[in-house]
Parts: sequence; structure tokens; C-alpha cells
Amino acid sequence: MTIYDWLREHGVEAPHHQLIDDAFTHSSYTNEHKQALHDNERLEFMGDAVMQIWVSERLFNTEPPLSEGRMTTTRAQMVCEKSFAMIMRELELTPYLKLGVGEEKNGGRNRDSILADAFEAFVGALYLVCGMKAVNQVLDPVFEPLLNNPELTGIVDYKTQLQEYAQSDIRKSVRYVLLSEKGPSNNPEFEMGVYLDDILLGKGVANSKKQAEQKAAMEALKILVK
Repeated sequence: MTIYDWLREHGVEAPHHQLIDDAFTHSSYTNEHKQALHDNERLEFMGDAVMQIWVSERLFNTEPPLSEGRMTTTRAQMVCEKSFAMIMRELELTPYLKLGVGEEKNGGRNRDSILADAFEAFVGALYLVCGMKAVNQVLDPVFEPLLNNPELTGIVDYKTQLQEYAQSDIRKSVRYVLLSEKGPSNNPEFEMGVYLDDILLGKGVANSKKQAEQKAAMEALKILVK
């Protein structure tokens, strides 16, 4: 699957464009492949600006209205390396990264700084090529749960917390099961359940399976840590 196939699956018909290709090109790749003319560093600048205004607008229009302090704090939590790296993984965009051989061997494909930079670059390229409507199409499903749920705005990895909790408790196994799926292909709704051994401990509903799993894990932790 190409990045253009990925975009099509997320409801965006994007023309093949050099900027979108550049967004996933790390400087280590251009150093080794002279035919790759541009890396994603300039696009990071653009993407950072787009994310600042995108998150700010969403927070400003939240009901009930948030205070300036709350908006500032939440925006800082969401517009940051940790958040962008998590979303990059959740959207399963990491396979499209182009890294140099050395960077690949050194684990660059899983390094938060590289993933966050690529995410910013991707958003910047998407805005320049397709406009803000396409940015909304990609970001709304994955960011809305964070905007609407105060407990998720801290960008907490509940799945990892639950796994660590389970392993400390006589090595119980954690598994996630798709309970239901509905809605059109460009705006699906998934309900995921998390089981500790064979006991259903939590359910989560979201527009992506990974975010639904995070919500299910959060519910399970609420039960376990009481």
C-alpha cells in the first residue's frame, strides 16, 4: 500500500505530489540517495504551524468553553513530540518513512523525535497539497477523543500501563477483541474489548481500532486499581 492508498482509505483523494513524498524522507536518506532531492525538515516548519492553529481552533470551540489557561495547557500536551509520535504510530504511518541504512539499524523508525518530525511534515504537506479539509479528514478521528476526554489529553499510553500491570500480577495475559464495527469506510466506528485472561474488563469506542483499544485499557485500569 502506498501513502496515496492510505489517504484514500481515510477519505482523502490526493494527487501524487513531491511534497507528500518529501514528508516521509528523513535527512539520513537524502544523504545516501542523491536522487532524493528534499528531506522533510522544511515541511516540519509548516506542519507545526498547521497543528498549532488546528488544535487551537478545536479547543476554542469546545463546549463548555475552556479557560485560556486550560486551553494553553491542553494545547501544550497535544502539540508536542510525545503526542505526535503516538499519533504517527496509531495512524500506522511509520512504514512510509524513508531512512538511511545507519538510522534504520539504530532504531530510527521507532524514535519519537523522528516520528514526530515526520508527522508534522506530513500534516504540512497535506495542507499545502490538499488544503485544511483533508487535514480535518485525517486528524479529526484520531484527535477528537483526546479533545473530548480530559483523561486522554495527557497522551497516556494506557495499553502499556495495563500490560505492565498484568505482567506484575502472576503474568496474566491481555488481549484485545473487536466487538463491533459500523459506519462507512471513510468514517468507521470500532468497539474494542480488552480481556484479562478470559474476563472482559473494559470496552472502548472510537474511529480507529488503536484509539478504541486505548479507551478499553483505560476502563480496565479504572477497575483494577480500585
